[in-house]
Amino acid sequence: MRKVGIISFVGIVGTGLLLRYTIVPDEEKMLKSLSPETRAIYERNKVQRREQHDKIMEQMIESAKSDKPIWKKMSENKGVNIKNEKQADTAPTPQNTPIFTAPLPTAAAVSSETADALATQNPALLSMLQGRLGSLIGAPSGYIDSLPKAVRERVDGLRCLQQQHTDIDKKLHLEIFELEKKYSELYAPLYARRTEIVQGAAEPTDAEKEEGAKIAEAEKEDAEVESGITEVPEDGEDAEEATGIPEFWLTALRNHPQLAELITDRDEGAIKFLRDIRLVYLSDKPGFKLEFEFAENPYFSNSVLSKTYVYEQSDVAGDLEFGSAQGTEIDWKPENDLSVTVETKKQRHKTSNRTRVVKKTVPAETFFSFFATVEEPESDDDSELADETRDRIELDYELAEEFKEKIVPCAIDWFTGKALAYEGLDEEEYDDGFMDDYYDDEDDDDEDDDEDDDDVDDLSRSAKDAAEPPQCKNQ
Repeated sequence: MRKVGIISFVGIVGTGLLLRYTIVPDEEKMLKSLSPETRAIYERNKVQRREQHDKIMEQMIESAKSDKPIWKKMSENKGVNIKNEKQADTAPTPQNTPIFTAPLPTAAAVSSETADALATQNPALLSMLQGRLGSLIGAPSGYIDSLPKAVRERVDGLRCLQQQHTDIDKKLHLEIFELEKKYSELYAPLYARRTEIVQGAAEPTDAEKEEGAKIAEAEKEDAEVESGITEVPEDGEDAEEATGIPEFWLTALRNHPQLAELITDRDEGAIKFLRDIRLVYLSDKPGFKLEFEFAENPYFSNSVLSKTYVYEQSDVAGDLEFGSAQGTEIDWKPENDLSVTVETKKQRHKTSNRTRVVKKTVPAETFFSFFATVEEPESDDDSELADETRDRIELDYELAEEFKEKIVPCAIDWFTGKALAYEGLDEEEYDDGFMDDYYDDEDDDDEDDDEDDDDVDDLSRSAKDAAEPPQCKNQ
């Protein structure tokens, strides 16, 4: 049997080789079957392709060895005519397929094709090459060092001038910051007057009401401005009981697209007690503090929630950038802690058939996460959690800038909705959940329960459902 198998195998291989040499013609046989004119075209194109290939390889080797920029070195080599008009003729190949004449691929095309091939055939090698190339970004090419000494000295002189320019920029940005602090003192009486009117501690003067009415009338003529105010009869019961401007800050924050994504229905009850938002510049270093003053409320005992931001000055451009942030620890009242929800589950034991109620506290999405202090991950930490934390910090800085530059200075415009017009904001342009990265992602799976317990009824409910806060009206 073994001999028969070997003989069969040899017979199959022999038959294959015989068919290969009898059916598929080689190059010599194919050329003999062509006409003299077609054979001449084929031979000419073959020689040209070989010459161009050799010249391209020589240029690449010379460019790799040279200290000159690659674009300059390649431009000096003009020996290869990749658009040779003589290549317009076509001729069949030995496999009876046409030759498509086209310009030789560029370096970018070659690298793209090479990357695609590597990605398919050897992903690990591609990853290693990308890492090597990434380490070369910003590294000196050797071109500057190859310049004559006199030219290098002139380059050093320009570096010195650029550093002097950066030093002036640093002073400019610091002076701009000091100018902001100076003008904040001029704004302070206006903000104080606004707070008095909003809280009902004072009424606007006749002159203020008259000027404001003119502004409102002008806004009505602008079709793009849609007021968020609903007019009510002056002699109604609500008009007699209302003090100041109820829910002023809640309405203003709700009209801001980004903040509206953060404020949950549960948050509204607490934000109704918000009396004022203040911007305070730091005196000892560049930075500012946002202060949120609250009336006494059933949610937390803090009267002021604040967040402090410290700037760092860029060594490259001299501008002020966010460096760190420090928030306030909120003293939540247990029955109305908006930062968590309570999940209640009813479980029955498999063998004893006894039931028990299990309560589990899990983090909840809330606007008040804004006051948390988020630590910056280590620079070399490239984990998914570190990336999410960096995204959250970036969002936090964006929100701080919104409060500083828009919400505090123009609160009335956000209350009426006018700001949506001059800011060019359209709520339809924002995707649902685009602020999801601001919240901490938590796994709600409860796989650590007793293995002998069987969930039969999920009665999950929030802390608000467990203890409904009293309905109070901020006056």
